[in-house]
Amino acid sequence: MAAAVLGSVISGDVGLRLLLLPLGSNIVMRTACCSVGTVLPVYSTFKAIENKDQKEQERWLLYWAVYGSFSIVEIFSDKILSWCPFYYYFKFALLVWFQFPSGEGSRRLYRRHLRPFLLKHQARLDSCVNFASSEVARFASIHQAEIQFVKTMLARLLSSVNQIMKDVNQPVVQHRPPPIEGPTEQNGRSNPED
Repeated sequence: MAAAVLGSVISGDVGLRLLLLPLGSNIVMRTACCSVGTVLPVYSTFKAIENKDQKEQERWLLYWAVYGSFSIVEIFSDKILSWCPFYYYFKFALLVWFQFPSGEGSRRLYRRHLRPFLLKHQARLDSCVNFASSEVARFASIHQAEIQFVKTMLARLLSSVNQIMKDVNQPVVQHRPPPIEGPTEQNGRSNPED
């Protein structure tokens, strides 16, 4: 019991130290942001759907709308912002705030900023979405043979990878034929001519 408590304290301390390392720890913070921003919400969304909890479903739907919008903005500003000291720490805190149930960060951001923006530009966005979907459908119909070829190649590749993984996980035990034996020696001669 004491070892388990000590282990959790040490691992918590190590985790906290990794998060609070000076600026050279961007890889740790980026991983933490990815985990907090996607892994936990994916599982929480799954739980809300499986439990048929309407309130939680709405909460996570709002989160994904805000997170997606944040990700779009970040695509264009990440190269500049990543040079700012403590950028990933602020991002981590913001992602936690988006999810925090009592703070309702994603709900606030959606109601105050995202919803008014989307309502204002809804007609233009609808025409862009319709244009994009018609272009994708046109591209798919024009390149149907190429798409089928790629699907077939991917299926074959996945089948090969699956077979390799099976072979790695369950190596085939080769049955060896019994060794070839020469004539057996007889200790006593039973030949009557001798």
